[in-house]
Amino acid sequence: MPSAASFFLVYDTIKRHLIIPGRTSTTSETSIHMLASSLGEIAACAIRVPTEVVKQRAQAGLFGGKSAPALLDILSLRRTAGYGTMVKELYRGGGVTIMREIPFTILQFTMWEAVKARYSARQTALVGREKGLVTAGESAVFGSVSGAVAAGLTTPLDVLKTRIMLARREDGTARKGAVLIGREILRDEGWRGLFRGFVPRVGWISTGGAVFLGTYQWVSNKLERKGDLDDGAGTRVQPI
Repeated sequence: MPSAASFFLVYDTIKRHLIIPGRTSTTSETSIHMLASSLGEIAACAIRVPTEVVKQRAQAGLFGGKSAPALLDILSLRRTAGYGTMVKELYRGGGVTIMREIPFTILQFTMWEAVKARYSARQTALVGREKGLVTAGESAVFGSVSGAVAAGLTTPLDVLKTRIMLARREDGTARKGAVLIGREILRDEGWRGLFRGFVPRVGWISTGGAVFLGTYQWVSNKLERKGDLDDGAGTRVQPI
C-alpha cells in the first residue's frame, strides 16, 4: 500500500503538471507518461525493495520461513559490518529491481494510457460520450492486457532479481552481479531458465492489473466528478 501510494503520488503529480489538455501532442503525452511512470516506480521501489528482500528470503525457507528473523539477520549487520553494509543488504537487488520495474511500468502504463485515450476518443465520436471519460470496467480490461504484455516481456529481469535477492551475504564470499548470474542461467538452463515462472507471473499481473487499475479509475472518476472539483484556478477537472 505505501509503495502504490508513492507511485501514484509521483505519477499523477508529474502527469497533471506537464500534460495540458488540448495543447500537449500525442507524442509528448507518451513521453510524459514514460517519464512519470519511471520516476513513480523509483519512488515506489524505495519502499518495495527492502520488503521484497525479507519476504523472498522467508519464502525460500531461510530462517524457518519467518520474516522477522530474516529482517533481524539483516539489521544485525549494523553491529558486525556497519550501517552502510546493512543498508546495502536491505536494498540487495535494488538495482536489478529498478531495471525490471522501469521497463515493465513504461510498457504497462504507456499502453494503458494510449488505449484509454484512443478508446475514449472513439466513444466520443460514435456515441457522444463525455470527452476523456473511461469507465472502471474498461480501464480494468486495458490494465489487464497491458499488464500481461509487460509482465511477459520482463520475465527474464524478474528471474535475475529473484536470484540476486535470495543470495545472502557470506563473509569472504564475492557477490555475483546480474550479468554473471544471467550468464550462468543461460549456460546451465538455456533461454528457458530466464523465463521460469512466465505463466504465473503473467497470470497474476494481468489479474492484478485489472483490479489495481480498474479500482484506481473508479476512485479517480468518483473524486474528480464529485462536487465539480476544479484545479484551484477555476478550471473544471476532466475525468481521466
